[in-house]
Amino acid sequence: MLICKVLKPLVSTNRIPDFEHKHLQVVLDGSSKKVAVDAVGCVPGDWVICVGSSAAREAAGSKSYPSDLTIVGIIDHWDPDAGKSQTPTATAIPSSGSTPSSKGGS
Repeated sequence: MLICKVLKPLVSTNRIPDFEHKHLQVVLDGSSKKVAVDAVGCVPGDWVICVGSSAAREAAGSKSYPSDLTIVGIIDHWDPDAGKSQTPTATAIPSSGSTPSSKGGS
C-alpha cells in the first residue's frame, strides 16, 4: 500500500470498453506523479491509501480491469511531516574578542 496526495482529476473520454466510467486522479507518490483509479470519491488535496498490482484490479471492481494503482481509502487525519527527525543546524557565533595576530619581529 502507498500513501499519496491527490493532485487533480484526470479526464479521459475515449477509453477501452473494460475501462468503464471510473474516475481517475493524478496522485503524488513522494516526488513522482501517477494516475490512480478512484474507487472512493476523493477530491484534490486528500491524502489517500492506494494499492497496486492485482489488488488494484480487484479494488477497481474486476480482476480483468486494466489498473495498476487504485485509491481504496481517504485518510481522515495524517501529518506527512510527523515523525521526521529535525536535523539540528549549527549557527556560527562570532567571538566578542579580537583575533590573535601573528607575532613577528619588526
